[in-house]
Amino acid sequence: MPKRSYTQTPMAEQEPPIRKHNFEEVALGYTVAQGKLEASRCLQCKDAPCIKHCPVMIDIPGFIQAIKDDDMPKAYQIINRYSNLPAICGRVCPQEKQCEMVCKLGKSKKFEAVAIGKLERLVADWSFEQSSKDKAVKLDKGKVAVVGGGPSGLTVAGDLAKMGYETTIFEALHKAGGVLSYGIPEFRLPKDIVDKEIQQIKDLGVNIQTNVVVGKTIDMQEIMDEFDACYIAIGAGTPKFLGISGSGLKGVYASSEFLTRVNLMHGYDFPNYDTPVEKGRNVVVIGGGNVAMDSARSAKRLGAEKVTVVYRRSKDELPAKKEEFYHSVEEGIEYSWLTNPIEYLGDEFGNLIGVKCIKMELGAPDDSGRRRPVPILGSEFIIKADEAVEAIGQGANRVLLDTFPELDLNHWGYIDADEETCATSIAGIFAGGDIVTGAATVILAMGAGKLAAKEISNYVTQEKAKNREGSLQ
Repeated sequence: MPKRSYTQTPMAEQEPPIRKHNFEEVALGYTVAQGKLEASRCLQCKDAPCIKHCPVMIDIPGFIQAIKDDDMPKAYQIINRYSNLPAICGRVCPQEKQCEMVCKLGKSKKFEAVAIGKLERLVADWSFEQSSKDKAVKLDKGKVAVVGGGPSGLTVAGDLAKMGYETTIFEALHKAGGVLSYGIPEFRLPKDIVDKEIQQIKDLGVNIQTNVVVGKTIDMQEIMDEFDACYIAIGAGTPKFLGISGSGLKGVYASSEFLTRVNLMHGYDFPNYDTPVEKGRNVVVIGGGNVAMDSARSAKRLGAEKVTVVYRRSKDELPAKKEEFYHSVEEGIEYSWLTNPIEYLGDEFGNLIGVKCIKMELGAPDDSGRRRPVPILGSEFIIKADEAVEAIGQGANRVLLDTFPELDLNHWGYIDADEETCATSIAGIFAGGDIVTGAATVILAMGAGKLAAKEISNYVTQEKAKNREGSLQ
């Protein structure tokens, strides 16, 4: 047996000078041979902490052993029991903060963790090359509505279909996928991958109706009258703003608008798509999460000469995936650490010309446990900019909530749902994903969907049993 490598098997990538000018996928994936080599690094732990730290509880050692044994069909069968979106998760999940973080191999000082995400992607991509597809089962156990076609909604719908439920997804946009379609750029998550995994869910018998805004096109009472249960997964897509002077200037964007124009509307591919997006020369992106990385890297690919990410904390507190940060640096993105915008500056025509900022220092910890940024008086300076993108978080989508006041919300304005059952204050109505937790990760939203599917099935089964008993009395 060859000696176990200290480092992860490297994955081929587009070179930075080339990729920063196109929207093609940066990471090119493992070959099966590379996957087998990486799989051989796994210790096959009996207690497998990686499983416990996966929100959908994938049998990680099991599918990795199958790769090592050159049994790709078995590896896919194992993953498919737990996840409806493995090709997506293999690309965008924060494995470094979940399964790979607790990898026992990586806990040693000498070794890097097993590349679990890259191996999951390998298996999922391999499955696309096969002609077989999941067989739909008889959908006769009940009817369930899912409001929202993002990762949580797709997961609950797929799992319910596998259990035998007739499931309909109502999606407000013209394309399902939620943040997978409108928020994550092509170079990180190709839309043909999203389309393929959504098609696999459709193949299970799930009906997806697009351009349906629940609360406007139809209301919740209509859904409750027609379906046995409903799962609400409308996400947290309402942008938050700094609210500083000059926010109305031309060239100031919320990240959700900017990325939607680039991704869902293919604004980067004008004139092939008739939905152009503004292309700045000097772009400032405010924020430190993955959305900020996506915005900055998209702006560079749109042709910006200089892109600066402004973050009010230090590099050590940056919440974005390390891989995305390193990729951005390789692509020429600049960073202004411990910096916070205080005013947008414009010319006489209402165009953005600069961002006035102030330097910060870290003080005592705040409610999140991180040290609170504190302004340094007299440290103001100006960054030249003709475009600014605010990527500072998002709040609850309000269209459905404003028309369904019977549903209890928490003090943050999100749906108040039970953590263990996803049940809301209304019988038969369940909720999960970002509309419950606030903006989080794709895999956490999927975890809620898997939990909800079981609870919805239990609820519908119990209600039907009650109705049968009532009809016999």
